[in-house]
Amino acid sequence: MSFNTYQSIGMVAKELQIFYTEANFIIEQELEIKVFFREELEWVLAKGVVRNSEAAICENLIYPLLKEVWKHYAEQLVVWSHQALHYDENLSGVPDYIIAKRSVLGKVVFDSPYLVVVAAKKDNFEAGWGQCLAELMAVQKINQLPEQVVYGIVSNGDYWEFGQLKQSVFTKNIKVYTLQTLDSLMAALNYIFMQVTQL
Repeated sequence: MSFNTYQSIGMVAKELQIFYTEANFIIEQELEIKVFFREELEWVLAKGVVRNSEAAICENLIYPLLKEVWKHYAEQLVVWSHQALHYDENLSGVPDYIIAKRSVLGKVVFDSPYLVVVAAKKDNFEAGWGQCLAELMAVQKINQLPEQVVYGIVSNGDYWEFGQLKQSVFTKNIKVYTLQTLDSLMAALNYIFMQVTQL
């Protein structure tokens, strides 16, 4: 089964024996947002057609925010877009984005993945989280470090939800972040990037 076959967290939890919890684990880490970035984002939101498809949401809203934070961690991490991820026939597919360790062999070598980002298709966060949790299980198994925390994000561009998987416990962050509170959202993303650089 591919990742998008999993339509809910409950489905993944039952099939793969994952315990579900909720807590606010994110500790926002302030990030200075350049004026140019704010202006570009405002321009795209005002002039562009940014929500007509999953691809448009990824290109116009999700990736630009990831990229802006990634710039601070580019020596340690690489953002992979639509990179195939395969553990076995039940845990395989193509996440929208994967943040992985930068390989000593160069940026073209896919190394340990730490964070997956899924676009919530048609605003379906339940299905988005089913897919994301399955991807996190694949990441955990690929890395062969179940005690290591791996992170997931599900977003429709406007709303951003965060989760983490450690061993067999998945924790979904209670607070939901929004594009309308950009400083807080970027601080949350910065926290996640900061965490994965320490893995």
